[in-house]
Amino acid sequence: MDRDEENYYGKHGEPRKFDPKFRGPIHNRHCTDIICCVIFIAVILGYIALGVVAWVHGDPRKVVYPTDSYGQFCGQRDTLNENKTILFYFNILKCANPVVLINLQCPTTQLCVSKCPDRFATYIDVQASYRYKPDQWNYFRQFCKPGFNNPRKSVAQVLRDEDCPSMIIPSRPFLKRCFPDFSTKNGVLTVANQTTFKDGRGKTRNVTDLREAANGINNVLDARSVGMKIFEDYAISWYWILIGLFIAMLLSLLFLVLLRFTAGVLFWIFIFGVIGIIGYGIWHCYWEYDHLKGIPGSDLTVYDIGFQTDFKVYLQLRQTWLAFMIILCGVEIIIILMLIFLRNRIRIAIALLKEGSRAIGYIMSTLFYPIITFLLIAICISYWAVTAVFLATSGEPVYKVMANQTLCKYANLTCDPETFNTTNVTKLCPGAQCTFAFYGGESLYHKYIFIFQLANAFVFLWLVNFAIALGQCTLAGAFASYYWAYRKPADIPLWPLFSSFGRAIRYHTGSLAFGALILAIVQLIRVILEYLDHKLKGTQNSFTRFLLCCLKCCFWCLEKFLKFINRNAYIMIAIYGKNFCTSAKEAFFLLMRNVVRVAVLDKVTDFLLFLGKILVAGGVGVLAFFFFTQRIPVFAQEVPMLNYYWVPLLTVIIGSYLVAHGFFSVYAMCVDTLFLCFCEDLERNDGSTAKPYFMSASLHRILGKKKLSSKKA
Repeated sequence: MDRDEENYYGKHGEPRKFDPKFRGPIHNRHCTDIICCVIFIAVILGYIALGVVAWVHGDPRKVVYPTDSYGQFCGQRDTLNENKTILFYFNILKCANPVVLINLQCPTTQLCVSKCPDRFATYIDVQASYRYKPDQWNYFRQFCKPGFNNPRKSVAQVLRDEDCPSMIIPSRPFLKRCFPDFSTKNGVLTVANQTTFKDGRGKTRNVTDLREAANGINNVLDARSVGMKIFEDYAISWYWILIGLFIAMLLSLLFLVLLRFTAGVLFWIFIFGVIGIIGYGIWHCYWEYDHLKGIPGSDLTVYDIGFQTDFKVYLQLRQTWLAFMIILCGVEIIIILMLIFLRNRIRIAIALLKEGSRAIGYIMSTLFYPIITFLLIAICISYWAVTAVFLATSGEPVYKVMANQTLCKYANLTCDPETFNTTNVTKLCPGAQCTFAFYGGESLYHKYIFIFQLANAFVFLWLVNFAIALGQCTLAGAFASYYWAYRKPADIPLWPLFSSFGRAIRYHTGSLAFGALILAIVQLIRVILEYLDHKLKGTQNSFTRFLLCCLKCCFWCLEKFLKFINRNAYIMIAIYGKNFCTSAKEAFFLLMRNVVRVAVLDKVTDFLLFLGKILVAGGVGVLAFFFFTQRIPVFAQEVPMLNYYWVPLLTVIIGSYLVAHGFFSVYAMCVDTLFLCFCEDLERNDGSTAKPYFMSASLHRILGKKKLSSKKA
């Protein structure tokens, strides 16, 4: 009896917690963590209420439509701006860059127009010629304030009151806003093939003056063009992409089925391959070490030559190759010793992997449960995103004084556009206007919008973690039903997946919500730390950056640990039906009593599943590459004409990897569940007639226990 086996028994040699009536997942359960369940339901109801309030106060049109200086939406139906869908800036030179134009308010009058200007013109020139060139006036005044048609008004007063822009330049719409129509001619920046323009105030300026106001627009427009081509590729290749993902699904299923027969072979091929490669490395290091013997300078030490930027210099030293050889020998010896002392545990891990493949074969419906988890998470993401948008767009139009004079004391103060002309502001600051600034408010609701956004993010994390927990508990209950079936598959209950799902929802919503709550709190703290790190990136305080880095690292480790504990706690909940804390404690100590087996099983499982993902994604990717590049003669005529063949290719590869990950996550949950059941089986039973093992015959043979009962399948 080895040390691990001794841990399964008490001081008097009796198995721990033996219950002769235990036959797998308990069906006579009671509700667990009721308080947390009530809180969870109340939070969901509050979350729904928050969404309703946000939908009442929010207006997504503020995101969809640009807003003019009067707080009116451009292109909104049943308004005067219905046919005016584009925002025009009177003086774009006052705008710093496109980010300011999109997210903030540019300090110039903004007007909704039906189309952007397509020519150069100034108000001075148009006014001077309006009598004999009325067409020019009629074209120019469509970019003036609505209703303005007084060309006799002095230029100074028009520009002061901003009735019309001082100039218009050829523009094109981008994000429903007019930006200069930049182009490059012989390496020179131009607008409509011109390098200069009149600013309407008596100066001739170079178009490079517009560069800062529209910085990066050409690159973004080019990106939009590429985006349109990518969309076209998706539109004509989606059918073949779905076929590729279907092939990935079939390959994933095939790999899981074949693991029953190939898990051991794949693992040992890899292990002996690593041993062989390291052995070759040792031989090569010795060959280099012996080959450099007698060569001048090769007997120098690393200390003698000091630090060199050309690392090839170190490869000319015998000492370097001797150090490499010693390191590789140490690694080789460690691997061989681990294989010698852990061989039995490795065999158990491989046997559990094969058993997992057999379990999935009997409960095939579990492979498609990730679709339910995906749908639940998709619903959570959609609700969170919509609520966040409505919260962000909650508020009433806020107007501020915009003055041409820099010394105006009323500049940037809030104002009321309906009473603005009756105040003294226009007298003290000639040309000042009351224009729309942003959406906000002074009510209690508007003051706490940031808190509501945090609550929205927190409940979103809680619900997502709950959906994942529900999936893990459901799958664990189904696979535990398989393990604790004495005669497989005859004793496996009918519809084990649906029964497990019902038990999890009916009895353990509180426990699952409790585990998800703990994880959501840690994740929210990590989000806040990332936000603070982003805000403090420019700071020169080294201690602050160091502290944030340490906190981020600690909470990352804590999240990983909690995910591990929660996963195994949900397995124990699925089996015994106890509350979260008790299940987490029992799972933790059970794993600690089998810590070596846990480590070996975890690494063997990770390796085989990673190999499976690479094989599926790589195999389907190679097939897709040959197809979309017309290298398969049989299907050459079926290949769609694409702008970029890598668009569907990358989609197929990434999609195949995600499909394989979905299937293999079920397999990983199956193996983890079977492992905990296996450990419980060893602690509860001894293989006798009175207390028979529930494990498979292969696991029993590896342990070298007493002969299984003849009833055992």
